[in-house]
Amino acid sequence: MAILSRSEAKQILDKVLKFSKAEGASAQLTGAETGNIRYARNSVSTSGIVNDIELAVEARFGKKSGIATINEFSDAALEKVMRRAEELAKLSPDNPESMPLLGKQKYKSVDAFAKSTAGITPDQRAKAAADSIIAAREKKVVAAGYLEDARSFAAVANSNGLFGYHAATSANFTVTMRTENGLGSGWAQSDVTDFAAMSTGSVSSTAVDKAVLSQEARALEPGKYTVILEPAAVSGLVGFMMWNYDARSADEGRSFMSKKGGGSRIGEKMFDKRVHLYSDPADLNVPAQPWSEDDHMALERVDWIKDGVVENLPRSRYWASQSDDKAIPTPSNLIMVGGDKSTEELIKKTRRGVLVTRTWYIRMVDPQSLLLTGLTRDGTFYIENGEIKYPIKNFRFNESPVIMLNNIEDMGRAERVGMYGFSAMIPALKVRDFTFSSLSDAV
Repeated sequence: MAILSRSEAKQILDKVLKFSKAEGASAQLTGAETGNIRYARNSVSTSGIVNDIELAVEARFGKKSGIATINEFSDAALEKVMRRAEELAKLSPDNPESMPLLGKQKYKSVDAFAKSTAGITPDQRAKAAADSIIAAREKKVVAAGYLEDARSFAAVANSNGLFGYHAATSANFTVTMRTENGLGSGWAQSDVTDFAAMSTGSVSSTAVDKAVLSQEARALEPGKYTVILEPAAVSGLVGFMMWNYDARSADEGRSFMSKKGGGSRIGEKMFDKRVHLYSDPADLNVPAQPWSEDDHMALERVDWIKDGVVENLPRSRYWASQSDDKAIPTPSNLIMVGGDKSTEELIKKTRRGVLVTRTWYIRMVDPQSLLLTGLTRDGTFYIENGEIKYPIKNFRFNESPVIMLNNIEDMGRAERVGMYGFSAMIPALKVRDFTFSSLSDAV
């Protein structure tokens, strides 16, 4: 029962809303069937399937609201969860930032469901793991990986006539390869809607090659370097930037988007003219839920940064009402326009530089400048005269994505990667004067 059709979901939502005695009510029904397989030391350790479905109901009395959840759907259960939400609403304090329930929304039709992913069998998961393990064994490397696939749905409705339904599939694979002597490490990932487009063997071979090449790493002095950041490395930094990209924090003077003297930096050219970041739930490369998670506003295509200029900032309905601006919901995906070169072509055009596979353990240092600190991991290499010369020890970096996106020398093709809970299209970047502050002993 984890996956309901549009009509089945609507029937449940209509029924639970009819039980409402509140001034307003809304409900969200979500379900998923998620399969996974995990392996380490070239041997499968766990595998399983999880089915889950949940109904969340919100009741409102003025600015008071209460939420209750349930995972059974008889008439008695639906009435019970609505009564509970109403009881909680009456006990809650007023929310000064409460906004009225939305009316009907026109949600985009999003093609995010692939039959190949929805029909994955345990044998297919086992083969995906075996292909990765075989790639490791052939090079005498130790693999640790995780594959998760899901078919899911979400449906929303409220007492003002709003209704939306969205079905999706996804498959995400990550693998770390370590050499038997523990001196080399490589990593790779694949994130797709259609499982037929995933090759765990090919992805694993990339991680294997990096593990073998990264042995006997040399120490390079910390400092400013030209770097080639692979898409996963860029994702960590740009994702952190977008997580803090918000109109309210900017207007209140709390973020890197705050303007001196008050207000935000919308309309300013803050980045290299090639920087173009936008969201579109209907994008076929990264299809996403067509409404916002917090209040179910319809999501449209929005340019966040174009030609290096800040075009828009996410703005809640409450903050829009306070600032006389248009509400713009938080997106469910992100696309960064790239160039037409592969990472290998970026390397060939680099006289001296550092190749970074991925960034991790990223933390905020200064929100006003968006200065971040973090570490490189799983394959860091020195480039000379267009070739990878030798592996180097990992670095701690202190860098702001704002500065990074001003120092772009070249861009690779955008690739699909995972980013802070959703999928994104992100290119590799060649960036000058990237700051490595110290060495790390981690492999």
